[in-house]
Amino acid sequence: MVRRSYKSLAESEPVLIKSFLAVILLGITALCQAAVRTETVIYKDGGTVLEGFIAYEETMSSKRPGILIVHQWKGISDHERGIATRLAAMGYVAFCADIYGEGVRPTAMKEAAAQAGLYRGNRTLFRSRLNAGLAELKKSLMVDDTRTVAIGYCFGGTGVLELARSGADVKGVVSFHGGLDSPSPADGANIKAKVLIHHGADDPVVKKEDLDACLKELADAKVDYQFISYGGAVHSFTDKEAKSDSSRHEEKADRRSWAITQHFLGEVVGAK
Repeated sequence: MVRRSYKSLAESEPVLIKSFLAVILLGITALCQAAVRTETVIYKDGGTVLEGFIAYEETMSSKRPGILIVHQWKGISDHERGIATRLAAMGYVAFCADIYGEGVRPTAMKEAAAQAGLYRGNRTLFRSRLNAGLAELKKSLMVDDTRTVAIGYCFGGTGVLELARSGADVKGVVSFHGGLDSPSPADGANIKAKVLIHHGADDPVVKKEDLDACLKELADAKVDYQFISYGGAVHSFTDKEAKSDSSRHEEKADRRSWAITQHFLGEVVGAK
């Protein structure tokens, strides 16, 4: 009887050890998650009040690279906040810029299209809002203002290219399924940043002539750019809430574009 009891205990030790290790790993994960802090940030562009969102590691002891995130056409949402939190966990300070203004968060497609159209039709205003967001990020005491990057989604993908065309001092810009065009080709000469464009090969939103004009602008200005087209992907391929024929999440394109972006961030601003 004693031997059987002893043998049973010995056999159970690996299971107990695995359970103990699992508890430790869960605790470490919880601590890592708890280390990311998020805050709403109120700032202005001229007389317009804007409501941004910042995420960063609470335990950081030195200045970190800053990442500006520019939202899609419905304004700052859980999608952008999630990206910011993910980047903060990687050691960056991530700031979601607000282009539309405090409280302006369209829910209907018609309203979102009208808001986005306002800025696409007024690139001077668009650039002003973009640069206001960049300035807010750079003034943070946590940010190394010599190492910043801007990334944007859909409407925001257009935005980060406009930010670069404005001559903004950023090391890189990343456009995810952005609206690509070239309204002022000569502005390509102002671009100081390295450019990374993620595009759905089957995106019906972006016209071929606009895409060709955008790439020609970058080439003519001798910009250091990369253009990656994802087969089978349409518009909004990183947005898990997108489910229409023209705008739909595509898991492979989402995963691959994020992996490439991580490498790009390491190249242009380094790790944390």
